[in-house]
Amino acid sequence: MTRAAILSGLGSYLPEQIVTNAILAEELDTSDAWIVSRTGVQTRHVVGKGFTTGDLAVEAAARALSSAGVTHVDAVVLATTTSDFSCPATAPLVAARLGMTGTVAFDVSAACSGFVYGLAVVSALITAGIVESALLIGADTFTQTLDPHDRTTRALFGDGAGAIVLRAGDLTEDGALLAFDLGSDGNQTDLLMTPAISRAERERGQASNYFQMNGKAVFNQAVIHMTESVQRLLGSVGWLVADVDHLVPHQANTRILAAVADQLDVAFSRVVTNIANVGNTVAASIPLALDHAAQQRVLQAGDHIVITGFGAGLTWGSVALRWPNITVPSN
Repeated sequence: MTRAAILSGLGSYLPEQIVTNAILAEELDTSDAWIVSRTGVQTRHVVGKGFTTGDLAVEAAARALSSAGVTHVDAVVLATTTSDFSCPATAPLVAARLGMTGTVAFDVSAACSGFVYGLAVVSALITAGIVESALLIGADTFTQTLDPHDRTTRALFGDGAGAIVLRAGDLTEDGALLAFDLGSDGNQTDLLMTPAISRAERERGQASNYFQMNGKAVFNQAVIHMTESVQRLLGSVGWLVADVDHLVPHQANTRILAAVADQLDVAFSRVVTNIANVGNTVAASIPLALDHAAQQRVLQAGDHIVITGFGAGLTWGSVALRWPNITVPSN
């Protein structure tokens, strides 16, 4: 028996406020056609004033715990770039709000790759025997970091949270995390970054150091690194491209997803995407896509799944697993 981390529960949460392309077109020099052609986004969900990343995380986590049929886990890991505080981490507070004190709890910061990095961390905790179960959450309120006058970033990003429950099991089980590929390049940090600024300053409208993105360079790097990461992953797990039933990429933008699929020679019909309805939700992107695909019964037990992400840092990573037979609560 080879010990492995097994996906056993899944859930997500989106804020109630929806910002359509038509709304953005009224505020900015843009149009629905311009936004869709460059990003693929039609609507995005945005948090209201005073609603935090921790609030999103708690809602998604509660749904994942319900899906797994458990109320307690040994570790709570939160992947986020928009923690509620600079210090402390948000995960301990989320764990306490879920009724779990004394559990291992910490944040992981790897931007849009955060959930993939979190999967590797949680898998290591479980396979090493440090914990028997874990809750991994990806949550971001990234719209609070954006320049309100920047049509490019405001059109692309949204807020949200997704979560999964993992338990110890055997590598042969459906749901087992099978292999990982992770990487980074700090020499290109300036392509995607948010200078230090407090949440209070943003809420008072005093923010000036907003999120910055070099779109063209990011496009090229995202396609290169997600493609190469998936190729290395397939080699390590022993799968061919034809063996992959579904590719679940970070929802960066539709053009990037199409380019990665093309480079890998994967039919776009096998690419899981929900960016049109939620935008780029940073660390929440992948678990949201997984949850929505599971609710729509796109993912079936035994399917070969490849997850891949790319984000600021630069960071990237990929994960292979067989999809489990789990019950996913509808939102």
